[in-house]
Amino acid sequence: MVDHKGTIVVTGRGGTGKSTFTSMLARYFGEKGVEPVLMVDSDPDESLAEMLGIDLAVEGKRSIADVLSEILETRKMTTMSGMTPTEKIEPYIFQESLWEGRRFYDFIGIGTKWIEGCYCLPDRSLGQIMDRWGKNYQYVVVDSPAGVEHLNRRITKKVKDVFSILDPSKKSFDNAIRSHRIMQEVHVDFDNFYIVGGYRFPESLEKQAEDQPFTFLGRIEGDPRISEYNIEGKSLLDLPLNSPTYQSVKRILEKAGY
Repeated sequence: MVDHKGTIVVTGRGGTGKSTFTSMLARYFGEKGVEPVLMVDSDPDESLAEMLGIDLAVEGKRSIADVLSEILETRKMTTMSGMTPTEKIEPYIFQESLWEGRRFYDFIGIGTKWIEGCYCLPDRSLGQIMDRWGKNYQYVVVDSPAGVEHLNRRITKKVKDVFSILDPSKKSFDNAIRSHRIMQEVHVDFDNFYIVGGYRFPESLEKQAEDQPFTFLGRIEGDPRISEYNIEGKSLLDLPLNSPTYQSVKRILEKAGY
């Protein structure tokens, strides 16, 4: 039986380096022998799979949004009587969306909004599915969209740690405060809310970060190889262990107790 330790959420404004941090977190778990891990991309730009070296099209996998859109548009759910919405949706998501890795992690992408109108039914079902599947993994790691609106969807209701990635702007600090408040208002339970300086976050702002009502864990160091790997479609999991980006994220995670 898997010892499920919890869900980790990475959030922040667009362009702060959330997906890079998430990839390095996965790299760290791989180095530590932590497995299995479920990597969840809930960002509409769907970049995490590429950073992890997964070609979803080649693997024959689609986002949950695409699968749900097909289910709802073709009215497949109406042909399954005597089942809850979650029971109707789950087999399709498992078969069409879950990428089962050959390394230490699996991957699933949520994708963009599937149909016009309310998210309520799909989100509620997805939340129930994620809660059930998550128990099969040591950690579930969620790469969140930019902004704070997605927090209202409550796809994840119980979180171990939140890492809010900052850029050098007032809006970024404000975003962290709003994210923290919204999670409390919509009753998403979390143990710790951390802030982390992104790769553009200067040393001169560290004092301001330390003065925030959250624990500041440090800054992500830049590495030109990140851009090279992204352009060439290489997995960031294959970055050398001496990468400044990886080493800085490793120190941050160690401070958080990982």
